[in-house]
Amino acid sequence: MEWMAWTWPTALFFAIIAMTLTVFTILAIKFPEMSRMGVLGMETTRGDRLFITLLGSAFINLAWLGVIGAKQPFALIVCLVYALAVFRWV
Repeated sequence: MEWMAWTWPTALFFAIIAMTLTVFTILAIKFPEMSRMGVLGMETTRGDRLFITLLGSAFINLAWLGVIGAKQPFALIVCLVYALAVFRWV
């Protein structure tokens, strides 16, 4: 990892993203996805909601860094609440 200047938290982040995508692929094979209409007024699948969650979490973390600073563990809590809301209502 030295040649890419990665840190362990960065490697862990990408490993978790890869595992999440693997789990969602297995879920899509075992339990075919069904679209549903959410508060956005468009049909979304499980994968769509995951993408919306990841994208929104990135923006939450960037805004957190810009406004509050480096207390990122608290941003993780906000991202988890956001993820629960997206998977429930979107």
